[in-house]
Amino acid sequence: MTHLSYLFSLEQLGIKLGLDQIRALLGYLGRPDEAFRSIIVAGTNGKGSVTAMIERGLRAAGYRTGRYTSPHLVNLAERIAIDGRAISATDLEHLAGRVRTAAELLAAPPSFFEATTAVALEAFRDAEIEVAVLEVGLGGRLDATNVVDAAAAVITSIDFDHEIHLGHTIEEIAAEKAGVIKRGAIAVLADNPFAVQAVVRRASERARARYVFAPESVDLDVTMHEGVARLSLVTPRGAYRDLTLGLRGRHQAANALAAVRLLEEVSAHGLMPVPSDAIRTAVQDVKWPARLELLKWRRHDVIIDGAHNPAGARALAAYLMETYGRKLPLVVGAMRDKKLDALLEALAPAASHFFFTAPATARAATSDELRAIAAVAAPHVPVEIASSPLDALTRAAALGEPTVVAGSLHLAGELRAEIS
Repeated sequence: MTHLSYLFSLEQLGIKLGLDQIRALLGYLGRPDEAFRSIIVAGTNGKGSVTAMIERGLRAAGYRTGRYTSPHLVNLAERIAIDGRAISATDLEHLAGRVRTAAELLAAPPSFFEATTAVALEAFRDAEIEVAVLEVGLGGRLDATNVVDAAAAVITSIDFDHEIHLGHTIEEIAAEKAGVIKRGAIAVLADNPFAVQAVVRRASERARARYVFAPESVDLDVTMHEGVARLSLVTPRGAYRDLTLGLRGRHQAANALAAVRLLEEVSAHGLMPVPSDAIRTAVQDVKWPARLELLKWRRHDVIIDGAHNPAGARALAAYLMETYGRKLPLVVGAMRDKKLDALLEALAPAASHFFFTAPATARAATSDELRAIAAVAAPHVPVEIASSPLDALTRAAALGEPTVVAGSLHLAGELRAEIS
């Protein structure tokens, strides 16, 4: 068994929340997480985009960076980037072997995410990075990424997701996310309802962290042009005129604001000086695949988006109606453990047709399951069942363009690989 195959064999263990196992694993590796500074990004939606923006800004400021995100779209190496570039397959195999050797010393095997997190931290130490930007996998307080002593934390938009693990009220979910705030750190909260603000503010006070609510005392003007947001932004620490966001969609303005405020704060407090031109680069030059990504396939426009929960689906539907002003054919595949009725209900206002399919993972809902749910949640949207994701895309494209792919990052990755 290759070391990479070993990593994937750990997926059968499922989700394991808690920090004892990852601490023990990193202990056997000599605590690679202590070799550099870290920034951690939690939230329900937007945390991947914010992670990418922050890393891009730090790199523009001249720092050697590591970026850890999840899930991957096509191959595991995507999750671990040094200076914006994914590590090589050779390096991944070597690092996985090192983690595998350490894992054999544990009383029980680590989870897939714990082992992969350890691989990322080992890669960052080897590369002698200066700062790592880590996207939380699930929740925050008990997520394996929270093993780091993060100097700063960002919490993005919070909504209902993974309730079985995080709680059934917005306050309970927010408290789990706020668990990434470390003593004396900087804590930036993106635009969120008052209930979330109250929870994160209290968590920051308990940790004696410097709390910043990103929209507070900010003048932000957003205009849209062909699906791309243009910003005029004035914060308590700087002014940024004529920003054109690198990521599509009005909702990226809130993500950009959170990233800007974080970069400003780490600079102002002497952790990592970041000049204003690097902050501009952070939001203008960032790239993040499968987030309202517009691609060409057989001379046909395809929008691929990883929206996989109701909040993400609402943002996608709003973007499509604002940008195109009409309903579009949607290729949809989703995970069985999601709120599928709410997901389809949120997508329905922008859907001329649903083409249901299932990505290649055991967690995926079947096309028939999606059709049964849509009959109740979105009864006015015509439904077709496809034999495969590529078949769904082909049939949807025949109805016009752009065709939209949504419902799961697994599906996004599978079709993105076909298109590329």
